[in-house]
Amino acid sequence: MDGDGWGGLERKFHRPDEGLRVLEGDRIEGYASVFGVPDQGGDVVAPGAFAAGLAGGGRVAMLWQHDPHEIIGVWDEVVEDARGLRVKGRLLPAVARAREAAALIGAGALDGLSIGYRVKRAGRDAEGRRVLHEVELWEVSLVTFPMLRQARVAAKATPARDVWAVLAAAFAEARADLGD
Repeated sequence: MDGDGWGGLERKFHRPDEGLRVLEGDRIEGYASVFGVPDQGGDVVAPGAFAAGLAGGGRVAMLWQHDPHEIIGVWDEVVEDARGLRVKGRLLPAVARAREAAALIGAGALDGLSIGYRVKRAGRDAEGRRVLHEVELWEVSLVTFPMLRQARVAAKATPARDVWAVLAAAFAEARADLGD
């Protein structure tokens, strides 16, 4: 078991071209991984890599920056399609970090997604890159620096007053926590 308590869980970052989108309210969506695109570490996810794990119906956690102590929402839909791993979920407004994440996404300051997984089956392609053929998906995180540049949250225009209201609430909460 490694020092982070996740037993060797690997992480693969993705920043989608269209980004992570903020839908109505606290709903977000985007691609957490795309097929056939090498990430900055040289790994490539093959089509079908998530299928077996998703068929089991287990819950995939929504985390902040891969921190298992920072659950910020719920992924309602995690689907493998022809392009990659598409996720749709809800940031939980009762969680302070989720409110901060919503504000950052709405402002365009945060747009990365990253997956946490265990490799079940992999091989090498002609260029020597590791190709992931089957992975066990544990979590999808909102992150600052995704390893796969195409994995992004596409921020749909959110009314500015909503972003400012979320920021104001976060600052008020922080002031209260500091005893100010």
